[in-house]
Amino acid sequence: MGESNFSLVSHIEPTNQNLNIVFTPNSLVRRYEYTVLKNDIPIKSESVDQAKPIQIVLEETGQYKITVQTFDYYNHKTMIESGIYEIDKDAPEIILGSESLKMKIGTPLYPMEDIKAYDKQDGDLLNQVTTNIEELDFEELGIKRLEYTVTDRAGNTTTKSMTINVVKDDTFGVILIQLGMIIALMTIILAILSYRRSVKLEKRIRKYSIEPLHDNSLSLFDKYYQFYCNMISKISKSISKSVFLKKYANRYDKYVGIMGSKSRTGIDFVSAKFFVAFVFVMIAIISSTIQLELMSPYEIVFPFFLGFFAPDLIYISKYKFHRRHIENDLLQAIIIMNNAFKSGRSITQAIELVMTELDGSIAKEFRKMRSELSYGLSVDVVFERFANRIKLEEVNYLTASLSILNKTGGNIIKVFSSIEQSLFSKKKLWLELESLTSSSKLIMYVLFCVPILFVIFVSIVNPEYFLPFFTTPFGILLSFIIIIFYVMYIVCVRKIMTVRM
Repeated sequence: MGESNFSLVSHIEPTNQNLNIVFTPNSLVRRYEYTVLKNDIPIKSESVDQAKPIQIVLEETGQYKITVQTFDYYNHKTMIESGIYEIDKDAPEIILGSESLKMKIGTPLYPMEDIKAYDKQDGDLLNQVTTNIEELDFEELGIKRLEYTVTDRAGNTTTKSMTINVVKDDTFGVILIQLGMIIALMTIILAILSYRRSVKLEKRIRKYSIEPLHDNSLSLFDKYYQFYCNMISKISKSISKSVFLKKYANRYDKYVGIMGSKSRTGIDFVSAKFFVAFVFVMIAIISSTIQLELMSPYEIVFPFFLGFFAPDLIYISKYKFHRRHIENDLLQAIIIMNNAFKSGRSITQAIELVMTELDGSIAKEFRKMRSELSYGLSVDVVFERFANRIKLEEVNYLTASLSILNKTGGNIIKVFSSIEQSLFSKKKLWLELESLTSSSKLIMYVLFCVPILFVIFVSIVNPEYFLPFFTTPFGILLSFIIIIFYVMYIVCVRKIMTVRM
C-alpha cells in the first residue's frame, strides 16, 4: 500500500529556481487537505476529494512548508508535514563609496575600501566580493573600469562597476603654482598695506602742508580701471593685425556708444572678450590648484570659451534694451516733431525740442543728430547716419521721406502726420500680436530650458552620470554634436516663431 509522501521532502540549500513538489497519497486515503505556509503564514489551502497526486509550484522568494491532513475510509485523520523549502530570487546588493575615482599614476589602490555587500537572506557578503583588479593596468593613463561581483548561496549574482581615471602625478607643478599664488597674494597684501600706510601718513602731515589747487592723484579703483583700459588698448593693437579678427570685430561696431566711451571700436569689444576669457581661465586654474589638481588642455578650453562669449550676453541685452527704448519713444519723438512743424518751427528746432522733452536712448540719439548738424552736415546725411545706427524700418521710412521732401519739396506736416498714423497703427498691431503669441513663446522658452534643467537635475542626483561625456574622447565628440544639434534646434524654432511685420 505504501505511505503518503512528497516528491521533495525538503531543500536544504536555498535556490533561485521554481520548485515543483508532488504529493502522492497512499491507496487508503479517501480525501485530503493541504496547506502551503510561506514564512509560517498560510497562503494557500485546498481540499482533494480523491486519492490522486497533486502538484504544488513554489515561485516567489520565501521559506515554505507544506502540511497535509489525510482521511481514510473510516474518517481517521493523519497529519503529514514536509520539510523546509527556501527560495531566494532577490539579488544581493553592492554599495560603492563612489562610482567614479580619480587617482594619480603609481598611487596604491585599495579596492575593498568603503565597499559594502549584503543580501536579505544571507546577510553580509563582503567576503564573497570578487573584482577584476588583476586585469587592469594602473601604470597606464586613461579610464579604467573596476568591476565588483558577488553571488549569494542561491546563485543570484550582482555586478557593479567603478570608473577610475588614472592621471599624471602633477604634485610638483601644483606646488609651483601654489607658491606663485602665495607670492602674488603676499604682493597684493603688501601693496594694500603700503597704500594704507601712505594714506595714514598723508593724513598725519596734511595739517602741516599746503593743499594743491588741483589734485590729480588717482584712487586705487581708478588705477585698476586704468590698467584694464591699457590692457584692452594693447590687446587691440595686437589683434588688429589679424584680418579675420578685424572682420569679426565689425559686428560689434553697433555697440559703440551704447556700452561706454572707453570702447570706441569693435576691436575694443573683442579685446574685452579675450580679457574676460583670460580671467575665466585663471579662476579655473586657481580653483583646480586649490584642489591639488592641474587642468588638462581640454578642461581649459571650456572656461576660455565660456569667458569669451559671456560678454556677448551683456552686449546683446544692453543693445536690445537700447533699441527697445528707441522703438517705444520713436512715436513720441515723431509726434513732438510734427507738433513743432505745425507751429512753424524748422527741422533743427524740432530736433532740439525732442532733446528737451524726452530722455533716455532716444534723447541721446537726437543729441548726436544735433551735434552733427552743428558740424555742418546736411539733414539728409544726419538722418541717414541715424538710420544706419538704429537699423529700424520706421527710421528708414522717416529718412527717405525727409530726403524726398528736401529734394522735391512738399507738405512736411502731412508727411509727418502720415508717418505718425502709420507708426501708431503698427504699434497697436504689434501689441495685439504680442498678446496672441505670448503663450506660444512661453512654451518655446520652456522647451529651450527643459534639456538644460534635465541635465542639471540628473547631475544633482547622480554627479557621475555625465562623466564619460567629459573624460573620454568619444564622449567629448558626442558633447559637441549634442551642443550643435541643440543650437540648430533653437535657431529653427526661433525662425518658425518669428513673425515679421
